Amino acid sequence: MSHTIVNPEGLHDPVPFGYSHTATIPAGSELVFVAGQYGSDAQGAVVSPDFAPQVQQAFANVGTALAAHGLDLGNVIQLRTYVVEPDFEKLGIIGAAVRDGCGDTPPPQTVIGVAGLAMPDILFEVEAVAARPVPA
Repeated sequence: MSHTIVNPEGLHDPVPFGYSHTATIPAGSELVFVAGQYGSDAQGAVVSPDFAPQVQQAFANVGTALAAHGLDLGNVIQLRTYVVEPDFEKLGIIGAAVRDGCGDTPPPQTVIGVAGLAMPDILFEVEAVAARPVPA
């Protein structure tokens, strides 16, 4: 494991909502920063006008970016997500996608509601920071 997740007593349990409160990494770990990914295909076209497919594709794109560094979503130590017109249904979709990709111990995440993103048909974007484990 490239990091440790801690959800301190005295704070609510965030895991059912698809995030954790804190993450630490060992000294000497290498960080990988993934730019905002949206629900695009390899040519940059949005895959669907619907929110859920955009979220699924955006996380798949993060996975592709991490794979270029020999990592996967399990190495993510922080997410920042941007949601056009957030609501509880959209938050549930995001939480499920995080659990599917990152497992039962999701990374810290901040969800930011926005009026719009880079193009009018983009409804969701996700940035990630991952940690490469320290070589033994």
